[in-house]
Amino acid sequence: MTHHTSHIHLPLSLNRRQWLAGSALLALQTQAGARAADWPDRPIKLVVSGPPGSGADIFARLIAVPLQESLKQAVVVDNRAGANGLIGNDAVAKASGDGYTLLLTPSSSIAINPILQPRMPYDTQKDLLPVAQVGSAGILLMAHPSTGFKSLADLVRFARANPDRLAYGSWGNGSTGHLAMEGIKAHYGLTMPHVPFKGTSQLVTDLLANNIPVAFTDIASPIPHIRAGRLTALGCTGSTRGPALPEVSTLSEQGYRFDTDGWFGIFAPASTPEPVVRRLNQEINRVLASDEVVQRFAAQNMPRPPLKTAAQFASTVRQDMDTWQSLAKAAKLRID
Repeated sequence: MTHHTSHIHLPLSLNRRQWLAGSALLALQTQAGARAADWPDRPIKLVVSGPPGSGADIFARLIAVPLQESLKQAVVVDNRAGANGLIGNDAVAKASGDGYTLLLTPSSSIAINPILQPRMPYDTQKDLLPVAQVGSAGILLMAHPSTGFKSLADLVRFARANPDRLAYGSWGNGSTGHLAMEGIKAHYGLTMPHVPFKGTSQLVTDLLANNIPVAFTDIASPIPHIRAGRLTALGCTGSTRGPALPEVSTLSEQGYRFDTDGWFGIFAPASTPEPVVRRLNQEINRVLASDEVVQRFAAQNMPRPPLKTAAQFASTVRQDMDTWQSLAKAAKLRID
């Protein structure tokens, strides 16, 4: 009889341990669920990895206002520029995954940095969670009017005849602008020194002052200067012409194939609860689908944004990491 009882006791103690472990896990899940259900109950910080006035900043502010209306909480834009997005990205990668710190950053900072930066302070794929894609477009090849350039062919002709005389700017080492011009240099056999800037705002300022004759910039920030005749757009990368500058032909149309689109994306720290990511994705897509935001994006030269789930955007991120990194290797890109 005693022997029989000891047989009953062991499974009971195991069951009790399992039950306690299960209860603890359930309590944690319930807490996380409750936190996600209450989210957001305070302001959200949207870290932008570009300076005020940059393309990233323009699009962050375009979505922040309608987003705070739908979430019923303030969305505060926090500019952390520099190192091709590394500074802003790092701040969010190391932030608490409570849904109150988000990142808006360009594709180059996600896709290209990992192979160009010798010591990454975070792991892009492990520490940053894709939430939503905010638009998809090319970038602009710009010149100061004093160069007389009107097209890519004009730039190539001058650079061939004047090796090392024509410097070009981009918004940082490893930016898509840096990569695009290194590809052009390799294709046409040009030697042009690279001048990296901390962001597009400073770059456009120096272009306007003719401190730098040509540059790749984001799709949006030079528009008023192009319209006023203070800067000349020579072409754009990407698969289509921009809606605000339909007269500016793509580089592919001009004979140099560069139809890979860049994007801006919203990311969260990796530990952010899945229900919060899902809700954020739904709310951001709702904002992006509204006629008003579509029109505002078009005015900033951004085509109608693709509406992707977080999983679909994560797949885009993985594909683009492969695409851009093989482009960087082909162009033998090095950090200057």
